[in-house]
Amino acid sequence: MYSPIKMGQIILKNIRIHTNHGCLTEEELIGSDYRVDLKVKLNLEKSIASDELADTINYVHLNRIVKEEMAIRSKLLEHVAGRISDRIFKELTDAKKVIIKISKLNPPIGGDVEGVSIKIKRKRFC
Repeated sequence: MYSPIKMGQIILKNIRIHTNHGCLTEEELIGSDYRVDLKVKLNLEKSIASDELADTINYVHLNRIVKEEMAIRSKLLEHVAGRISDRIFKELTDAKKVIIKISKLNPPIGGDVEGVSIKIKRKRFC
């Protein structure tokens, strides 16, 4: 006999996207490479027992949300991360907590920097 799982995670790691976020005109014209890491916390007990996709969050759906929101130009990565989490909570009612890290690779900041990142954590309150 095993103890019930209260919470689990679905993790999408290193989603790679080329898009045009940023405050500089060059960023809008040329674009940059980005990496997105996403964790969604939810109760996995039902899907463990049933082996049915309908009883969990489909990671294909999560990947689609990330790609669609990353395709919409924004000045700030914080804004993009907020839109991604908003959609996850709106479209996937089983999501209890979302952690998103968005990294801009080789940012145009006048130095040898591999990347800059933002990370947000949001919880569903209702």
